[in-house]
Parts: sequence; C-alpha cells; structure tokens
Amino acid sequence: MPETAQDSIVELDGPLTRAGVVAVAREGAKVRLSEAAEKRIASAREHVEALAAGPVATYGVSTGFGALATRHIPPESRAALQRSLIRSHAAGAGPAVEPEVVRAQMLLRLRTLATGHTGIKPQTAATLAAMINAGITPIVHEYGSLGCSGDLAPLAAVALALMGEGQVVDASGALVDAATALRANDIEPVVLAEKEGLALTNGTDGMLGMLVLALDDLHRLLDVADITAAMSVEALLGTDRVFAADLQALRPHPGQARAAERIEAALADSDIVASHRGPDCNRVQDAYSLRCAPQVHGAARDTVAYAETVADRELASAVDNPVVLADGRLESNGNFHGAPVAYVLDFLAIPIADVASMAERRTDRMLDTARSHGLPAFLAADPGVDSGHMIAQYTQAAVVSELKRLAVPASVDSIPSSAMQEDHVSMGWSGARKLRKAVDALTTVLAIEYLTAARALDMRAPLRPGPATAAAVALLRTVVDGPGPDRHLAPEIAAAEELVRSGALLRAVEPHLGA
Repeated sequence: MPETAQDSIVELDGPLTRAGVVAVAREGAKVRLSEAAEKRIASAREHVEALAAGPVATYGVSTGFGALATRHIPPESRAALQRSLIRSHAAGAGPAVEPEVVRAQMLLRLRTLATGHTGIKPQTAATLAAMINAGITPIVHEYGSLGCSGDLAPLAAVALALMGEGQVVDASGALVDAATALRANDIEPVVLAEKEGLALTNGTDGMLGMLVLALDDLHRLLDVADITAAMSVEALLGTDRVFAADLQALRPHPGQARAAERIEAALADSDIVASHRGPDCNRVQDAYSLRCAPQVHGAARDTVAYAETVADRELASAVDNPVVLADGRLESNGNFHGAPVAYVLDFLAIPIADVASMAERRTDRMLDTARSHGLPAFLAADPGVDSGHMIAQYTQAAVVSELKRLAVPASVDSIPSSAMQEDHVSMGWSGARKLRKAVDALTTVLAIEYLTAARALDMRAPLRPGPATAAAVALLRTVVDGPGPDRHLAPEIAAAEELVRSGALLRAVEPHLGA
C-alpha cells in the first residue's frame, strides 16, 4: 500500500524543519528520537542527578522556582515539588486551542529535550514521543501564557497529561481523562524528578508552533492572492503590461518579482485582456489595487521570508532555563524570552491586513458601475430586484476592519508577574493567537474576491478568460452555480473558502501558469 502522512516518521536529531512540524501537527506523522539524541538526553540527566546529590543548592534542581528560587528543597520533597509545579502552572482558561497547535507544541518541546540541554530523564522524553505517536492531545486553553519563562500554562497542560492527570483528546477525537488515554495505549504515566518540571515548561514552543503553521498557510494564501488579483484585473479590463519583468526589475524585491510573474502568467492568452490591448483603449493607468498588486503581495512574501529565518533559527535552538552545558554546568539564562518570535508574529499580521485590504478594494470595484467598465450593478442578474454580491462585499469589509485591529502588535505590551521577578514579558502567545485569526480572515477575504471575480468573468462572455483564470472559474462552478437570480450566499462563500483553504484552487490553476 502507498505510504500516507500518518506512516511517515520525523526523526529528532539536530535542527527540525518547518516541514517536519507541519507533518506531525497537521498530517499525523510519527516522531522518533535518534540514537544520538537518546545519548545526549541520558548524558545531561547524569549531570543533573550529580548536582541533585551534591551539597550546593542548584536552581531548578534543589530549589523552588521563579520568585521562590531562594528556597532550598530537601531531597524527599523534590518529587512533590515537580508535581506541584506542573499542577499549579496548568492554570489556563478559556476555550481549548486547536489540536494541531498542541501537537506542534508537543513536538517542539520534544525537540528541545532531544538537544541534551534540559536534563530530562530519557523515559520522560520517550513518553512524550509515545503520546504524540498515539494521537493523544492534551487540552490546552486559550489563555495562560505571557510568552516569557516560556509558554508556561500551555506547556504545563501537556506535562500534566504526561503525569496521567487532566483531560486529553484521544486519537478517535473523544474527550477523556489523561490516565484513561495513557492506559489504553499502554503508556505509563511519568513521575517527574529534579529539573523535569522546568524542562517541560520553559520554552516558546506554543508560539513557535503557531508561527510555523501560519507560515505554511501564508505560502498558499499569497499564491491564491495572485490568482484572485489576476481574475479581478481581467474582469475589470485592466492591463497586464504593468506586470512585465523588465518593469519589476527596476525595483528588485524578490517577492514582488514572483507576484508579478504569477499574475502575468495567470493573464496569459486571455481574450478579455486582448480585447482592449489595442490603440483604441483610452485607459492610461489602472487603479492602485490592480496595478500595485505585485508590490503589496511581494512585500508580504518578503515579510514571510524574514519570519522563516527567525523560525528556522528557533527550530535549531535549545530553549530552557536553566540549561545543562556540555561540561556539566547548569546555568541560568534568558533564552526563554519570546521576543524574537513575538515580533515576527506581530509583523506578519500587518501584510495580511494589507493584502486583504487590497483584495477588498478590487472586489468593490467590480460591484460599482462607475468603475467596473460595463459590468451590471453589484453583478446582479436584475439590478434592483437582485442585490448580487452587494452584501458579500459588506462581509469582506467587516473582515478587513477586523484584520486592521488584529494588526495592532501584542509584543509592545508587558504585564509583570511572579512578584516582579518576571517583570518584562513578550506576549508572544497572544500575538500567535491573533495571527491565526488573521490567517483565517485572509482566507475569507480572498474567497469572496474569488467568488466575485468568477461571476464577473462569466458576465464578460462571450469573451473568454485565460486558461489559468478559466480553470479557477471552472473549479468554482463545480460547487457554486454561475450568475443568476439571488441565492443564499453564505454557503457559496463557505464553498469558496474551502477551495482556497484546501489548496484545490492552486492545484487547478498551477498547471496553466507555465514554468
């Protein structure tokens, strides 16, 4: 039988790739610790156990945590200390976050454990891997992380499940007690020892996981934006000359060049574009929302590329406090601060809002008889009797307005905690949560442009669109009927969203874009 995503294995040995995170989080791939990783974990644990047996108090090993770090904890109380740390830190509130976010977080915590810098017990790391492979997903709540000292509450919820406490969703999707899910999969709950509570909770894995997943989505959505923009340019009788490579080369941003190339390719061999290319065309310049699409889409792509450099550095990092160094020292540090991730999470929300805003402006032009160059009002079959896509654009505008609010940065905020020991925090988890909302919102905006542009292109008949945009229209027509009297639009928007989100639109169009 052919191998499926669930059959594939992501081995943890060195830096993890973004593709590996997506495979485990979204596609159900399994994980495996390499032999080298297992040796690193065991070696670091030996150093921690030597410190635990020594007479000198060591933070995280024989002391309390945070503002209680000055209290020495006797050996007989240290297992209770670890349990108490996890139970008290699993203090999240609000709705459960998406399973893919939790799986990404679990994988990324395991990746840091695999570096051999945390002092975790080998069996604890193996148990976390077993939970991922069994499809056991702890319930992690929306609120509880300030993005400094790591994503404490979200990671503590995972550690709690490792101990056999709390609730999880099993592989069948059922909500069950963690102890029940572990037992059903022959997984023994762990009993945490010195340093392990910190090792399991002191990381930026939740926000990093959401960054990686958003980057995966944004590659697809920016490609879709090029297609919907081309459809709108075509429907609005815009010119393709502004997308020429020699014009783009005058401002050599790589993202801009790629966007222009894709839009130009999508407009190739279009009867509609050819119909107004001659000397009789009296239009000098198209509106910015058409003409400047490569500049905006390109800047968004370049922002994504920068965010990917940050993500890749984080995927090669060992984030914990304290950390075990190669010579056996256990040293405190500030690498748990989420600022590097928080900034790019906020940064990405800005171009998302801008790409969506430009798409909404193109949609609005297609509905306005003063600017649509011959299309009926609101693309209605019988304007006055029918409203066409009038209110679809309202919905699009409402979403764009929300995107502008989501573009306000979370990382400029900081609320001190832990009796002022943790007096500056990144709020990166909050930035990640709003970025996920922004990605969903951009999907909706592009789907409405797709729906509207397809209707407008149909109304340009008998002129035919180019092969690429015609393929986009043909795909939509498999789930949404063509122009006609008013219909219930919400299901049609949802159907278009699914074609965008699933990648079906790109799969239909890409073969027609050339090399």
